[in-house]
Amino acid sequence: MDTGTHLVMGFTLGGLATLSPIVLHEPHLTNSLLLTTIIGSQLPDSDTILKLRNNAKYLKHHRGITHSIPAVILWTLSLSALMTLFNNREHFGLYLLWSFLAVSVHVFVDLFNAYGTQALRPFSKRWIAFGIINTFDPIIFAIHLVGVPFVIFHFRAGPICVMLYFIMIFYYAFRYRQKQIVIQTVTKKLPDVKRVYVSPSIKYTHYHIVASTDSHHYVGKIKKRIFKIHDVFKRIPLPVIEDVKAAFKDENVKSFLAFSPVYIWELIGHDDHKELRLIDLRYRTETYYPFVAVVKFDYEHNIISSFTGWIFSEKKLQKKLKVES
Repeated sequence: MDTGTHLVMGFTLGGLATLSPIVLHEPHLTNSLLLTTIIGSQLPDSDTILKLRNNAKYLKHHRGITHSIPAVILWTLSLSALMTLFNNREHFGLYLLWSFLAVSVHVFVDLFNAYGTQALRPFSKRWIAFGIINTFDPIIFAIHLVGVPFVIFHFRAGPICVMLYFIMIFYYAFRYRQKQIVIQTVTKKLPDVKRVYVSPSIKYTHYHIVASTDSHHYVGKIKKRIFKIHDVFKRIPLPVIEDVKAAFKDENVKSFLAFSPVYIWELIGHDDHKELRLIDLRYRTETYYPFVAVVKFDYEHNIISSFTGWIFSEKKLQKKLKVES
C-alpha cells in the first residue's frame, strides 16, 4: 500500500490499542502506543532510501528483505525497546505486542496488490502478490481515515476502530471474489490460458490483465466485466548468445528479472552499439509499456551502460542510459 494508507492504518491500530485493559488504568499510554503503531506502520518501507542510490537496488530490495520474517522481528524488537526506553522502561510487553502488530499488518496488506512482497524470506525468495487491491485503494484509505479523528480526540476510538477493521475484512473478501470473476472472464475468452496476471486499477471495476498461453502473451483490460485485448505478443525464448549471457550478470537486469514475472524482449542493432530491452507487460499505459530494463553493448559484448525503472519516452530512456553509464 502507499505511505498515506499505512499512516492512517497506524492511527486505527493505535485506536485498537486503547482496548487494552492496561491502557484503561494508565491513560498516559494512549499517546505512546499510538506513536508506536504509527512508526511501526512505516518501518518496513524504510528501504525507500535505496532510491537515492539507484533504481536497481531499490527494485531489488523494496518490499524484499525489509518485509521478511527476520525484518519483522528486527523492527518489532527495535521499536518496542526504543519506546520502552523513552517510557521509564515500563510495559515492554505491551510495546512489543503493538509494534509487532503494526509491522505485521503493514507487511500483510502489502501482499494483496500486484507488486507484492518477499514475506516468506529466508525460507523463500518468491514474490507473493495476490493482485486483489491497487497500491492505493481509495475505499481502504477512506475506511481508516474515518477513524483518525476518533483516535486523535480519544472518543470511543477502540469500538470505532474495531468496526472499521470488520468493514475492511469484508471489503477484502469482496475484492477477492471480484478477482475470481475477472479470471473466469479471461479464461472464458482464452480457454488455453496458463497464467493470468491481474493488476487492479484505482477503480475497482477496472483491471489490467496479462494472460499467457504456451505460445502468446495477451495484454488487455477488463472494465465492468468486459475483457478487451489490446496487444498480442508471441512468446519467444531469449537466445543463448554472448550479449544475453552478459546482460544476465548486470545488476539492473537481475533486479528486473527478480521483480517481473512476465515480459517480452527486443535486441536492437545500431551503428556503434546494440541494445537488449526487457519490457514488463503488466503496466501498459494507453500506448506505452513504461517499466523496462535496457542494456547497451558494444560489438565486443561489453556492457556500455544499463538502466531499469519507469520510462515514458525514448528520449528520457537514452538520457538515463547516458547518466547511468
